[in-house]
Amino acid sequence: MSPAENPPEKMMFQLSLRRRGISDQAVLRAMEEVPRDAFVDPADRDAAWRDTALGIACGQTISQPFVVAYMTEQLQLRPEHRVLEIGTGSGYQAAVLARLCKEVLSIERFRTLADNARKRLGKLHYDNIEVMLADGLALPADLGVFDRIIVTAALPDIPATLTDRLQSDGIMVAPVGPASGRQTLVRVTPTTDGFARRELFDVRFVPALPGLAREM
Repeated sequence: MSPAENPPEKMMFQLSLRRRGISDQAVLRAMEEVPRDAFVDPADRDAAWRDTALGIACGQTISQPFVVAYMTEQLQLRPEHRVLEIGTGSGYQAAVLARLCKEVLSIERFRTLADNARKRLGKLHYDNIEVMLADGLALPADLGVFDRIIVTAALPDIPATLTDRLQSDGIMVAPVGPASGRQTLVRVTPTTDGFARRELFDVRFVPALPGLAREM
């Protein structure tokens, strides 16, 4: 890879992930291969490789790279997995997931974001990602169940509408907490009598809202 393809800020980006504890080599490779600068607004391209969240359309954000990598690592993805993502946003998280699993279904409530992500992912040849305009908290029954679920907007609590979609050996990772208060990243796994819940660390996400958004 030439210096133009691997600029110093991208090298620091990769080093920062390792220093902050991301150790799964497949996740690190996926983070390296997905061009984050293709998922941010043109005005923010110079900041694409910084470890910070950035604004996108519809008042939403693209999460900071460490959070993307950490949530992905917590899913323990395998090549045969089918993954549900709630909150497509720019499509960046879905692109990272798609390099590690068989199929990603990404749900977005904003038509503008869904359309833009679909076009962007198509141009980048992420053929194993489907972007669906839908209410991520009231999914169509015919979508079935998933090996892994990731939520990229803060939930007030983990709803049964999502845990019911999780395979018996599945993993769900989601931020939980109020829009204006403490939010915690939570890892949920099924047990014989319910679900085990492990709190990971505090985060800050936009809130998950029901229904389709008004046209934006």
